[in-house]
Amino acid sequence: MDRSYIEKNAQELARLRALVARMSDDDLRRQMNPEWTVAATLLHVAYWDRRALWLADKIARGEPFIAAEAEPDPPDWLNDTVRPFLHAIAPRTAAEITLRTAEECDRRVAELPAEKVYPNDQTSFLNAFRSGHRIEHLDEIEAALRR
Repeated sequence: MDRSYIEKNAQELARLRALVARMSDDDLRRQMNPEWTVAATLLHVAYWDRRALWLADKIARGEPFIAAEAEPDPPDWLNDTVRPFLHAIAPRTAAEITLRTAEECDRRVAELPAEKVYPNDQTSFLNAFRSGHRIEHLDEIEAALRR
């Protein structure tokens, strides 16, 4: 069973931790594009990690996934719907929530049997590589901070 997700998640968690530690409140308020601030983007990552935690609970209880729980493809409507709520949270609080959620998510995913998570189980709704989503958005945040 592939468990390389544990190390990859840990690497991106360390990157997230370092980024949050060095960002000022002004950095967190910075617009990444017309629709998203840095803080809201961090909370977007936390939202999807929180979903992973919910799925991890189902796996731990031995409950099967149902079709209605599948991630929408594409998830644009969901991201756009929650965006105003994400922007309503204080930027420093957003960063702290994101970090705590990532830490909890990585711990819980690592505790699950490897055969119960994607990609080992191709039918699992829980992608154990939380790092993939974080890489995408941490790269965007770092690029925005360099501008």
